[in-house]
Amino acid sequence: MRLISWNIDSLNAALTSDSTRAVLTRKVMDTILENDPDVIALQETKLPASGPSKKHMEYLETYFKGYSYTWRSSQEPAGKSYAGTMFLYKDQYSPDVIYPEIQAPDTMDSEGRIITLDFGEFYLTQVYTPNAGDELKRLKDRQVWDERYAEYLQRLDQEKPVVATGDYNVAHKEIDLANPQNNRRSAGFTDEEREGFTNLLNKGFTDTFRHVHGDVTGAYTWWAQRVKTSKINNSGWRIDYWLVSDRLAGKVIKSEMLDSGERQDHAPIILDIDL
Repeated sequence: MRLISWNIDSLNAALTSDSTRAVLTRKVMDTILENDPDVIALQETKLPASGPSKKHMEYLETYFKGYSYTWRSSQEPAGKSYAGTMFLYKDQYSPDVIYPEIQAPDTMDSEGRIITLDFGEFYLTQVYTPNAGDELKRLKDRQVWDERYAEYLQRLDQEKPVVATGDYNVAHKEIDLANPQNNRRSAGFTDEEREGFTNLLNKGFTDTFRHVHGDVTGAYTWWAQRVKTSKINNSGWRIDYWLVSDRLAGKVIKSEMLDSGERQDHAPIILDIDL
């Protein structure tokens, strides 16, 4: 199977806007479709609580012809048109869809952050991990999230092998960002968040990119939009991952980033795996 994951930073804008950024976003969508994935995982869709509008649906059915989709949006008491996730999968598949809650703190369980697909022989799950926020104001809640999410994946793994993906909002090691020394207490590179990711891997999961590529440097999935030269200078972070149950690691064929062209922010990540 070929699987692609991407934090799109507003599917809503991609489908309804003609801004320069929306045009760049659609170019990345074209790149994804050219790779003919079996499943596409999207994070930060920013769709309304009611989900895709009629206009959204028409565009999705035209643009992603041959794919079915399922979505999860942020619901009250969480913010509107915030976070959110979506899976698109080829019509030949008919997985059972699960919308789990993990007893996360604050409104995190209401923010549409996790969808799991049950393919019978394995689980495919995606996550949009909460950001620790400006001045790390959400760091303590994020630590609880990390613990609960790791426990959730471990429970899935006890039933059948797991393929997990998404924007995990953490650069795990120093080689996973361009400037580790300047970001020691930045959201996404705190000791607490890095330890949370280590704890997740220690529960029986493999970071497929490192499994395939070892300690290669300069490989990132996100470049700050606020810094105009971040992508030109490759001053990035690797915060998006494909993880698999350790017992699936030997079945991984490819794990890498797709070229997102001029568009800053997240790049899609691709996994080819023999399932």
